[in-house]
Amino acid sequence: MDLNLLLIILPAILIALTVHEFAHGWVAFRLGDPTARDAGRLTLNPFPHLDPLGTLMLIITTMSGYGSFGWAKPVPVNPYNFTNQKRDDILVSCAGPVSNILLALVFGYTLRLLPGSLLIPGVLFFFKICIAINIGIAFFNLIPVPPLDGSHILASLIPDRLLPAYYEKMRYAPLIFMGLLIADWVLPFSLFSRIINPFYKPFAAFWNFIIFFKF
Repeated sequence: MDLNLLLIILPAILIALTVHEFAHGWVAFRLGDPTARDAGRLTLNPFPHLDPLGTLMLIITTMSGYGSFGWAKPVPVNPYNFTNQKRDDILVSCAGPVSNILLALVFGYTLRLLPGSLLIPGVLFFFKICIAINIGIAFFNLIPVPPLDGSHILASLIPDRLLPAYYEKMRYAPLIFMGLLIADWVLPFSLFSRIINPFYKPFAAFWNFIIFFKF
């Protein structure tokens, strides 16, 4: 593992994960749920938010060049504190991925505005890796597999009468999902990447176009 590369990637990961989880907690708090605040998660200190496996996954996928997929420790939310549970749960769930897209835009447009004298290789790489990581985290968390944000969004859109069947079908989805992730490390070919890249690549290309106006 390249130590210099790791020293650039780690701060980018900490920023992306911290803002993602803070956004969940902040929106929940604004909607009437103090659970994240009471649990000490309404903070920009990265360490309460880190999930060891999710952070390791981010490091490995970012350094391997297959995209940036990973997660943080989910912020606790009590939907019974919301005035409109379904709507507010969607807003809280969307807050994390949206915050990462906004971060990607901030890093991207800042990079475009920096004077050429500041664009030394280390600075240029840091900004580009921040953009890639935030786009990757936004996409990854929108996948509708528990406990990712996409599953909360989907569950809030499903009629109540269909929820028991949905939860039953999703019972083993996290295990299958983790199995696919681990398979990428142990198999001689990238199984997870082959499944996810047809969806991830156009998502990343769209946001890179918004930032740089080129594919």
